[in-house]
Amino acid sequence: MKQQRAGFRPAEMFRDRILETLTRSDGMVSVVVVLLGFLVATILIAAVGRNPGGMYSAIVQVVTGLDLRRFTWNVRYIGEWFVMSMPLILCGFSMGFAARTGLFNIGAEGQYIAGITAAQLVGAFFPPVPVLHWVTAVLAALAAGAVWGGVVGWFKARFSVSEVVATIMMNYIALYGSRLITLNMPGANTYRIPDFPKTALLRSPLLESVTNGSRLNYGFWFTILAVFFYWIVMGKTRLGYSLRATGFNKNAARYGGISVNTSITASMAVSGAFAALAGAIIALGSFSYGRVLATQDGYGFDGIAVALVGNSTAWGTALAGLLFGMLKSAQPLMQSRQIPKEITSIIMGLVVVFISLRAGVRLVLDWQMKEKVRKASVPAASASPATGEASAKEAATGSGGVT
Repeated sequence: MKQQRAGFRPAEMFRDRILETLTRSDGMVSVVVVLLGFLVATILIAAVGRNPGGMYSAIVQVVTGLDLRRFTWNVRYIGEWFVMSMPLILCGFSMGFAARTGLFNIGAEGQYIAGITAAQLVGAFFPPVPVLHWVTAVLAALAAGAVWGGVVGWFKARFSVSEVVATIMMNYIALYGSRLITLNMPGANTYRIPDFPKTALLRSPLLESVTNGSRLNYGFWFTILAVFFYWIVMGKTRLGYSLRATGFNKNAARYGGISVNTSITASMAVSGAFAALAGAIIALGSFSYGRVLATQDGYGFDGIAVALVGNSTAWGTALAGLLFGMLKSAQPLMQSRQIPKEITSIIMGLVVVFISLRAGVRLVLDWQMKEKVRKASVPAASASPATGEASAKEAATGSGGVT
């Protein structure tokens, strides 16, 4: 009894219970790591002689539009926050949708560029018919992204080609292929092509007026639809069940009659469509002219972090995209308050690192529990033979006395 009490002290049990709760609940882990990221950032800002309050006042201004220094309010900041968050959410879905099928999609950047290129081509050459023009451009982007991602999925399913290597290579093919196409468009120079017709743009007079002239556009509604599409398809449909079953165990899914090859290809195609939608929103919503991409924008790679923090779920990824969009939107405001803008990148990096540590903490906790069970079972096992031997002696003595 003393050994058992010594092995299971209340303080240790309370600590282990807290750690187990934090590591078993994915949502709780995400909240904790975000708070830890901000805590470390606060310490770093104070260490370099700046006021951490400047970072938090900049974040408040982005989220609410309220400038705590001048006590003025401008809703435009909220609109720009959404503009920055939309491609992050969609690229996060690109990574998360594939992850639910057991795939690691690092190609969201290339799929995003494929969407930009297709949207720009349609925007520049399609007849300027109101509504139909930008609808066709968005559909072309979705198709381009689905093909760009679906090719990788098909190679993975048919020839077991690593999707990690394939998507990395496809990123560069998309970038330099896009440059080759746009540089040969009429009127193009080294960094842009001529302005699009107004019928190709995703501008929304309503959203612009509501947000005091921000760049918020129809992409806002597309992003909301994407959130519900992800949530419904992955959690409420037969396709989503097939994708999740494939991600859990391919052999079991195949045994259950699910076409694993089809699931892998479809998952990568849908993932590519999500990223390409982000590209179309940027191309036709944030710019009035076509761009000749010199480098990668980075939204696809940021989407990996967004999906990790959001646990590859619809609502979690959406919230993580809003978080990262908030940090990126706050960078100029932080600089105006003498806060290095790089602090936002540090927060994002720390959040990803802390999320990655979750698996290690789970392994340590599982090992500790196994060790405790093993140590508790050793005294019981050693006591059993002794008890049996004593009982045998007593039985022998008793039988001798009777005799």
